[in-house]
Amino acid sequence: MPRPTSIDDRAELLRVEAVNKVFPGDVRALMGMDLTVRQGDFISLLGPSGCGKSTALRLMAGLSHPTAGRIAWAAPPARGDVGVVFQEPTLMPWATVAQNVFLPFRLEGKSYASVKDDILDALRLVGLDKFQTAYPRELSGGMKMRVSIARAMVTQPKLILMDEPFAALDEITRFKLNNDLLAMQARIGCTVIFVTHSVFESVFLSDRIIVMAARPGRVIEEVRVDAPYPRSEEFRTSADYAAHCRAASRALEHAMEAA
Repeated sequence: MPRPTSIDDRAELLRVEAVNKVFPGDVRALMGMDLTVRQGDFISLLGPSGCGKSTALRLMAGLSHPTAGRIAWAAPPARGDVGVVFQEPTLMPWATVAQNVFLPFRLEGKSYASVKDDILDALRLVGLDKFQTAYPRELSGGMKMRVSIARAMVTQPKLILMDEPFAALDEITRFKLNNDLLAMQARIGCTVIFVTHSVFESVFLSDRIIVMAARPGRVIEEVRVDAPYPRSEEFRTSADYAAHCRAASRALEHAMEAA
């Protein structure tokens, strides 16, 4: 599903409006965060540890609530409209790959037989259709993360939220999953919000990079990556990629200075 040519031409999906999140002990995780998320965006939240990236993701997922401000959806999300991928795969060790991917449907009260084709399609998309009867203990770290991604996307969500899902993986596996993630987004046409510490990863994946500062967590700058999709290894070695990495690095330096 191709993206509209201009980011600003995309329909709005949700809006983060003047959001604060304060934890006990007056820990100000987020202060005054504003962000408009559009359909088909690939947004990376980039910043140092403690800048509220994961907190913002949990708020958009509905797993937590703002202390002030609001998360406003253009249309109220239905069950299955939001998928979440955490840093750890969080798979059920006693369940097969297919049973782990079935979980969102099971929570909706659907039978396995009624969604078997959807599960197989999701596993095929992440390259694990031949491992549907395997157990997590039999999989590599990268394969476990693929199962987690398949589980997040099996309901064809409008929004997938990803909290540093590739941080613990080796560089070769990480590059491969970056490529696969963009292919999967193009296939199902969803919006992705992706938390990362990596300038290089954020530039390769994103059309918008939201750079954040810590103490309190807040947005410092938005960097747009106007390189066309699909992106390939050729983009990773291009002058255009290097220029966008420099721009994101400068914005990250400003964020560190502002902390």
